Amino acid sequence: MANPSFHPLQWWRRWTKKDWAIAAVALTVVVYAFSIVSDSKYSGVDSTLNRPLGGDSATDFVDLTLLLNANIRGAFCLDGSLPGYHFRKGFGSGSDNWILHVEGGGWCNTISSCNLRKMTALGSSKYMERQVRFSGMLSSDPLQNPDFYNWNKVKIRYCDGASFAGHPDNEVKEGSRLFFRGQLVWEAIMDELLSIDMSKAKQALLSGCSAGGLATLIHCDAFRELLPKDATVKCLADASFFLDEKDVLGNSTMRSFYNDVVQLQGVAKSLPKDCVTRIEQSKCLFPKEIIKSVKTPVFLVNPAYDFWQIQNVLVPYGSDPHGEWKSCRLNLNKCSPAQIDVLHGFRSSLLKAVKELEQQKAVGYFINSCFIHCQTWLTETWHSANSPRIKDKTIAESVGDWYFNREVVKQIDCPYPCNPTCYNMDFTRTR
Repeated sequence: MANPSFHPLQWWRRWTKKDWAIAAVALTVVVYAFSIVSDSKYSGVDSTLNRPLGGDSATDFVDLTLLLNANIRGAFCLDGSLPGYHFRKGFGSGSDNWILHVEGGGWCNTISSCNLRKMTALGSSKYMERQVRFSGMLSSDPLQNPDFYNWNKVKIRYCDGASFAGHPDNEVKEGSRLFFRGQLVWEAIMDELLSIDMSKAKQALLSGCSAGGLATLIHCDAFRELLPKDATVKCLADASFFLDEKDVLGNSTMRSFYNDVVQLQGVAKSLPKDCVTRIEQSKCLFPKEIIKSVKTPVFLVNPAYDFWQIQNVLVPYGSDPHGEWKSCRLNLNKCSPAQIDVLHGFRSSLLKAVKELEQQKAVGYFINSCFIHCQTWLTETWHSANSPRIKDKTIAESVGDWYFNREVVKQIDCPYPCNPTCYNMDFTRTR
């Protein structure tokens, strides 16, 4: 969770429209990223986080559908409300093809943080917007989304706090009731989508951002098994390659946090069995371990300087008592040469993990050197005139090349600040 002194609303008043657009999804993740520091300081996520910008066509907005039969399975959000999704039917040549995008939004690792979360759209459908904008890889505009614009599109709302991997065994029966039903929610949503013709899919892409991308990796092979054997099925994880790295004080903050999530919500039951029987369960929630067991083709979109990981894994609040990283963690231009060296070291850890996948032909990746998070959900970073590029190709073009086997895509950018096409977030901007 964010620092109690961290007030995103102050940034929004100063941001330009482009800043607003790119940060809209990313900030949702930041607010509920960690519950390690001062859970009680945040009682919810401002509804404007996912509110679309003005000037968009009415056709960009898609209604929320609640799973009315979820109660038969006992598939509930954290607060016991019905889970939901947004669906737009495909057309033309895309009528039999499906693209699913799993919403991100961090995790809750304690009863306290889950109780706070259930009072927001990340834990309850009661607070979810009844319409959301479909853009980026969910856009129906061929100029913005050339390869997938006419596919059936689904945005899966995230309301369990454990990457759709929680199990009810550890639910608290007394006091404030919480429902740890992520796995059941996932299965219920899949059943409903299969009933509306996803069972006949010829091509499908399961994707997700941040915690949603982690859910994508966890459920990738099971998703493949649901669809026809002759269908082309692949998975994409955006800003989801969370690292098991020590923070600047030498503490394993992220591993400790994941251990709490796994223990609280019984997540181990959804993780690869060959992993949880071999090593510590919390390590098996890291993508580096999960992906070893995934047989379905996977594509990774990840910034080498992911601001969420820098702010919560490398320099989490509490690891910088003297405020030496205060400016750097908000704007890379404010970093000292020594701090940039530390950030380059973090990048090297990511590249080392990714390069272990280099010989796997079915795996693709696009690792740019931007200070950003989640890049597939918004047109500005997915495919536009100003989108980040590696070798003059956008993320959308690279994903399309990989998905349709037009070419092998294993793109790794040069180190920061070499790429002029990057959009680097500046959380200290005053204008």
